[in-house]
Amino acid sequence: MAAPTMDADALIEMFQTATTRSGEQLRQAVAEATLRGLQTRALTMKNIRGTLKSVGEAASLGAAQNTARGVDPAHLLEQAVAGMDDALLRAVEAQRTALGTLAAQGADLRDKHLRKAMDDLEKMEDALADSVRKMARSVPQMDVPGLEAMAAPWKAVLEKVQAGGSASGATAAASMEQLMAQMQQGARDTRRASLKAVEALAEGYAAMVSGVLIGMSEALRQGAAGGAAAPAPAADDPASRRRR
Repeated sequence: MAAPTMDADALIEMFQTATTRSGEQLRQAVAEATLRGLQTRALTMKNIRGTLKSVGEAASLGAAQNTARGVDPAHLLEQAVAGMDDALLRAVEAQRTALGTLAAQGADLRDKHLRKAMDDLEKMEDALADSVRKMARSVPQMDVPGLEAMAAPWKAVLEKVQAGGSASGATAAASMEQLMAQMQQGARDTRRASLKAVEALAEGYAAMVSGVLIGMSEALRQGAAGGAAAPAPAADDPASRRRR
């Protein structure tokens, strides 16, 4: 069964009708919409950026059309960014779990697929700030009446994100450190196991050589003992009569 897709129209309507008390509701709705967007695609940075862009644009369109008294567009966009951050945090945790499993199985960092996954996780640290920055730049260029007014609120949100960071970014950075340490330890464990295997082979080889030497020594001793016990010629031996 295919994962449900993000409903951009429903998200626009939520922001359009939001009030000053809708903060937590908006945050949860954005988090769910972002997760649905991520679940319908492979979890690559390209698709993550595309999902964040779609969610950000929906929030912008709805906030621009909100005429409720006392509603601050910047506050609405802050809730949107908080919801996106919540979804990205789930994505980071999913990546960390998958990579941690591979690391526990002795995955090699030189593998190109694993290296790509690690690179994407590292980029997650700045994914949210990059998306907000792009929204602040692109909103004025969108040919939608009233949307140019969202440029200033997006810039205000960007300043807060840059100053305080994001939960997903901090988790991504910590995950990278943990995974690198785990994989380095795994590499050391693999080298130790290989060394032990070589040592065991060497010990087995030495024992085998010792066994061969023991066998050769026993054969030599038996040969020597057999030579010392050789009977002397009998008195009536024809050769003895000729010598006499």
